[in-house]
Amino acid sequence: MEQGKAIIFCAPSGSGKTTLVKHLLEVNNNLGFSISACTRDKRGRNEVHGKDYYFLSIEEFNKKIDENAFVEWEEVYPGGYYGTLKTEIERLWSQGKNVIFDVDVKGGLRLKEYFGDQALAIFVKVPSMEELEKRLINRGTETEESLSKRLYKVKFEMAFQNRFDVVLLNDDLESSFKKTEDVYQSFCEGTLQIDKKPLNL
Repeated sequence: MEQGKAIIFCAPSGSGKTTLVKHLLEVNNNLGFSISACTRDKRGRNEVHGKDYYFLSIEEFNKKIDENAFVEWEEVYPGGYYGTLKTEIERLWSQGKNVIFDVDVKGGLRLKEYFGDQALAIFVKVPSMEELEKRLINRGTETEESLSKRLYKVKFEMAFQNRFDVVLLNDDLESSFKKTEDVYQSFCEGTLQIDKKPLNL
């Protein structure tokens, strides 16, 4: 099976990475979204198994770990496991598509290591912690305690940005759409210069 490319998006919660990923999928028919497996419950009626996530029990998830079925997996929160199934990559590559990931920072770095030169790892950041806190509050889904935990995790995740190929500042959505389109196109064409230091966009 011919292998495609892997486009990895990582960012703290509230940075807008999912919006950027959805946009890239809309404007590129050679991209397929990698659906993650997780052990959390569905959020409301909107989430669908096999579309938003593969919703597994902890027992099912552990069985797949034992079977070496994951490219990477992570216990993101106590009892909250997320992972990328090898069968998911194979499904998309067999359709002739490149794979795009929307994952947490640790998972993203594992994917970058796994795929090597086939991967483009993009870290999305916001202008400031104040802006990020405002976005999270505006979502209306956070308690004071969960907000505090998320912001603590953000500071931890920001420390890893220099290990990515590209650091994209998402301060204006339209401009960020254009930057992601351009960097993806350059990577696919083989004209993107990736150095030891990340490219700042």
